[in-house]
Amino acid sequence: MDALRKQASKLREQVAKQQQAVIKQFSSSGYESSDVVVIDEVEMQRHHQLEKLYRATRAGKDFQKEIVKAAETFTAIGYKHIETGTKLSEDCCKYGAENNSDNILSKAASVYGDARKHVEKEHEELNRLLSTQVLDPLRQMINGVPLEDARHLAQRYSRMRQEAEAQREEIARRQARVREAPTAEQVAKLHAAEARMQELKANMAVLGKEAAAALAAVEAQQQRLTFQRLVAMVEGEKTFHLRVAAILGEIEAEMVSDRQKKESAPPVGISENGTEKTMYFLAEATHPFSGESEKELSFSKGDFVVVRKGSQSGWSEGECNGIAGWFPSAYVEKRQRIPSSNMAGEVY
Repeated sequence: MDALRKQASKLREQVAKQQQAVIKQFSSSGYESSDVVVIDEVEMQRHHQLEKLYRATRAGKDFQKEIVKAAETFTAIGYKHIETGTKLSEDCCKYGAENNSDNILSKAASVYGDARKHVEKEHEELNRLLSTQVLDPLRQMINGVPLEDARHLAQRYSRMRQEAEAQREEIARRQARVREAPTAEQVAKLHAAEARMQELKANMAVLGKEAAAALAAVEAQQQRLTFQRLVAMVEGEKTFHLRVAAILGEIEAEMVSDRQKKESAPPVGISENGTEKTMYFLAEATHPFSGESEKELSFSKGDFVVVRKGSQSGWSEGECNGIAGWFPSAYVEKRQRIPSSNMAGEVY
């Protein structure tokens, strides 16, 4: 019965160890974290160094993936923006061509349509930059051989360390059995376990140094490349927005200028009802005005003007010194109202 109990206890221990090994395998991030001193303090420092580098390279890879995901989204939105902007450009140009009359809307539509084409070209350039300067280099490093090789070395070291931990426990058991029954067989098994431990120690020293160097090189490359790609993204977006702002600034200035010219220009003419009695009034110029065309009336401050028509655009038509024309209504001040039947045609 005692032998059966011992055998059952031994089986339970083996099952428990196997369960712990399976749990570690599926819950581990690839490099097993442990604070157990397997060999000595030097090895413990190497273990912590590798654990730190392994986590750093994993975090760097995850961050690169997030940048790639964002850049892919920006690119997809950019292509949709280009498609919508191109359609709007075509519609604006079509409206301007089909309504080619002297009005500010048709001209503004044509101007905006042409400018929109340049905006979409800038968007295409930004998408090209994101693809060649950000996406391609980051994808290449994420899926690159150096990163995977370095991480595989660290994983091999982690598995070897777990084996050394198990071997240390095996040595402790062999030492206990030798103390209980120092037979030649038990002593031989103890020496074999110790020799295996020395072999693992030597292999771990070489592999740990190699894995640490590989991971450190990959981490430095990750930091450098990711920083460069972020700078490229910032510079690309900055250039894009500055160029688009310049394009939109130019067309805005042109649109506003056209509107101001249209609103400040004297009206072409005002229809009059011949049977309607027209009332004139005498006004004094409060500001000098110099006409820029034959339709506009020039006068000096203090001149008297007979005002005959007014328009909602802010211009009036009148006569001064025997010359008729249009002038800004705000440049004169009303002095006396005169019935049109009393007008002699000239004012002296």
